[in-house]
Amino acid sequence: MEMLAGGAAAALPLQEDFAAVVAAPLERVFAFLDDHRRLSGHMSKRSWMMAGSTMSIEADALGARAVGSHIRLGGRVLGMRLFVDEVVTEYLPPHRKEWRTIGEPRLLVIGPYRMSFDVSPLASATLVRVSIDYARPHGWLARVASALLGRTYARWCVRQMVRDTIAAFGEPQTGDAA
Repeated sequence: MEMLAGGAAAALPLQEDFAAVVAAPLERVFAFLDDHRRLSGHMSKRSWMMAGSTMSIEADALGARAVGSHIRLGGRVLGMRLFVDEVVTEYLPPHRKEWRTIGEPRLLVIGPYRMSFDVSPLASATLVRVSIDYARPHGWLARVASALLGRTYARWCVRQMVRDTIAAFGEPQTGDAA
């Protein structure tokens, strides 16, 4: 059982992660990922995984760049109002950032979650890894939807975050990352 911010206990038994090498120095990659409008940009673009909808992304005055800082996402998907409040729980620039949901997120296919990204220097590039640990949402309908689509959605999220980073900087040429 893991304690989430605010004292709520929640098991986070499900996990997805994705990693790739990016052709840019560690500090630039961390700065890119540290901007949640970029990091969560896939949520603000219409896509089939968002059922053609979008979500807005707002950070508090700290810009989600300190422990305790908040990020809020909200919008409507398939006519349902969705909302999630996240708090930064670990901030170790330029190597790692972790954040997790607080309260009960209103999402369709995943429940409470913890996400993180780690960046590690390579010879002439940076290794990026994005992870999500999550639980199924409450309610029987949401749990059924989660059983059908939760893993696909979680995998899509972490892969989009890494792919958006690659799109911003490119992939190293063969042999460059060694």
